[in-house]
Amino acid sequence: MSQVSRVLVAGAGIGGLCAALALAKQGMKAVVLEQAEQLGEVGAGLQISPNAFKVLRQLGLESELTPFAFVPQQAVIRDYKTGEYYFRSALGSAAEARYGAPYWHLHRADLHQVLVNACVRCGVELMLNAEVSSYEENVLLNQVAVLLKDGREFVADVLVGADGLHSKVREQMLGKERPTFMGQVAWRGVIPVNDLKVNIKPDACVWAGPGRHFVSYFLRGGHYVNFVAVEERSDWQSESWREEGDVEELKRAFTGWHPEVSDLLTSATSTFLWALNGRDELPTWHKGRVVLLGDACHPMLPFMAQGAAMAIEDAYVLARCLCAYSLTDAFMHYEQVRKPRATKVQKMSKTNAGLYHMHGGLLGKMKLKALQAAGRFAPDVIQSKLDGVYGYSVLHNR
Repeated sequence: MSQVSRVLVAGAGIGGLCAALALAKQGMKAVVLEQAEQLGEVGAGLQISPNAFKVLRQLGLESELTPFAFVPQQAVIRDYKTGEYYFRSALGSAAEARYGAPYWHLHRADLHQVLVNACVRCGVELMLNAEVSSYEENVLLNQVAVLLKDGREFVADVLVGADGLHSKVREQMLGKERPTFMGQVAWRGVIPVNDLKVNIKPDACVWAGPGRHFVSYFLRGGHYVNFVAVEERSDWQSESWREEGDVEELKRAFTGWHPEVSDLLTSATSTFLWALNGRDELPTWHKGRVVLLGDACHPMLPFMAQGAAMAIEDAYVLARCLCAYSLTDAFMHYEQVRKPRATKVQKMSKTNAGLYHMHGGLLGKMKLKALQAAGRFAPDVIQSKLDGVYGYSVLHNR
C-alpha cells in the first residue's frame, strides 16, 4: 500500500537515526542529511525509560547497547538541603516486571554510535556537510527536492524534518518563529567515578530546591556520573546547546546544597550550558510530502526525561505508518497517534518544573510533602501517573 520507496531525513540526531533505521527495516531507502562535518554527540547522559526501550529492542539494538548501560534501582526526589526523600519509585527489576522492559541510563554518544553502526549495516546513506537550505515539492513527479546550502540537491518521495529545535524544515513549512525561552538554563556534564569525593547512590535522583534543581545518575556500567543542573534565569540569550559553561559559576549556583550535590560538583572540571526553549503546540506536523518529528515539532523540557524517548517513539510510528498506508493517510495517522501523546508529556514536564523548583515558597514545599504522603498511603495513585508514560508501547498502540 505504501507509495514511498525513498526518504530523506534531515538531521542525524537520535530521532533522525532511529527514523532512518526504522525506515530501512521496512524496506525503504533512507538518506540522512547532516549538517555537521562528522558524526558524534556531546558527552551527556540519557534516561531510556521502558517506553523508549521497547522501540530500541524492536529495532534489534538491545544486545549492542547492553555493555554501555547502567540500570538504576530507584527514581527519587530529595530535598536540596536535608536530603529528605519526597518520592521513591522502584526501577531495576521492578520496572522491568511492571512494564515489560528495563529502565536504562545510557551515554548519548554510545546510543548515537550504535544507531550509526546499525544504519550503515541496513544500507542507510549518511551524508555529512549536508546542511538543508530549503525544499520544493514537485506535484507532477510526486517528489520532494531538498536543496543544500552548498547547492547540492537530493530528491525523494518524502522529507522527514528531524533537525531539532531550530528546524529549517519546520521553518519553511510553518513560517519563521523563534522558540520561546522558558526562563531556565541547564548545565550538564559527566564525571569519572574515580574522580568523585562522595558516594553516589545507584538512583535516578532529582534534588529539588527553590528556583533550581539538580539531577544525577550513573552511566557506562557505573564508571561515570552524569549531572544536569537547572537554574531559573531571565538573562540568557544564547540558543546553542553546546556552549561551554563556567564550572565555578555552576558551583556557586549550588552552594549550600546537600553534600552529595556540592561534593559531587567539586569534581566537575567542565560543563556545557544551554537555554531551555519550547514551542507552542504546532497546528500541524506535516504538509504535502514533508513531516516533522522530535524537537522539530514538540521540544521537551527535561523534567520528565522524555525528550529522546518521544523522538524514538515518533520515529518508529512514522516508519510503520509510511509502510502501512498511502502517503496522505500515513501522515494523518502518524499525527493522530503521536500528537496527543507528545503534548501530554510536554505538559507533564512543564508541571514538574514547578514541583522541582518549589514554586510558591512554602506552598511549593507543601506540594512535595503531599507527594511524600501520597507515596506512603496511596502509592498506586502516584505509580499510575508514571504508568501512562513508561507503560505505553508504540508497538501495540495503533
